[in-house]
Amino acid sequence: MTHIILYAIVPIVVIMLAGFISGKKNIFSGADAKKFNKVVLDYALPAALFVSIVQASREDLAKDLKLTLVSLIGIMGCFMLVYFIFKYCFKKNTGADAAVSALISGSPTIGFLGFAVLEPIFGTTPAVALVVAIVGIVVNAVGIPVGLSLMNSSLESQNPGSTKKQSSWVPVINALKQPVAWAPILAVILVLCGLHWPAWLSPSFDLMAKANASLAVFSAGITLSSIKFSINWQVVLGSIMKMIVMPLVVLILGLLFKMDPFNLKMLVVAAALPPAFSGIIIADEYDTYTATGTSSLTLSVILFVGFCPLWIWLTDIALRMF
Repeated sequence: MTHIILYAIVPIVVIMLAGFISGKKNIFSGADAKKFNKVVLDYALPAALFVSIVQASREDLAKDLKLTLVSLIGIMGCFMLVYFIFKYCFKKNTGADAAVSALISGSPTIGFLGFAVLEPIFGTTPAVALVVAIVGIVVNAVGIPVGLSLMNSSLESQNPGSTKKQSSWVPVINALKQPVAWAPILAVILVLCGLHWPAWLSPSFDLMAKANASLAVFSAGITLSSIKFSINWQVVLGSIMKMIVMPLVVLILGLLFKMDPFNLKMLVVAAALPPAFSGIIIADEYDTYTATGTSSLTLSVILFVGFCPLWIWLTDIALRMF
């Protein structure tokens, strides 16, 4: 546990604090953070995912079928649970508010913090990359399109003609066009085809991949510096759903599916990651639920410092019992 705190949690806090201070001193702005995020999502993260997965074997992928099912069922189940709770339990919320809540409190920020958290704890292995890739595809290629569809449906019902009518497949196709989605899929296809990845090609990808974790965490600190923080019941509930309910659901499903213990531990930690920054970006773009959503994100980031080692400990206990 000391190793986890010193090698996984403390570095994240230090780098995020550096970004936060830089933002407060106006060294970098929210606009700069968006540019850093683009470098992470379009270059560094895809490179990290691709080069890690392409070095795996068919046997490794076969073991990850259960990982895919548990990720999809667990994350999207919690996603829809957040949506219905925030839509029907808070009378002031519209369907659009609930959809943004699901995009935030029902999605882990796997793209920004996945490698930064998992690699110091579980090592630099293809298994870590596969967890990041699978959860990332669920969040980006399934969660975001579903959230956007729910939000657009609500906005259209409130104000007919306010949104452009489009096929429900358009958000899915747009998500799959992003490098963070197609790069790991391409790597999986290459592995399944039995194509050997030359070792001399990896350093070209590794150099870009190394920028992923540090730049993502630094950018997150800048983003948090521009957020006005306030506490209310929805903020607290959103953090509970993200920090407690989602990892618990994933843990229970993993035990029921008899997942590989190593994969299950990584998936539980991934599920306990703070809310996805993409939800905040969408909230800001549509000017919907921005203040509460950003406050929930901030509180979850603070709580993650304690919940990360706690969930690793609880998962170890559960694996010994079952």
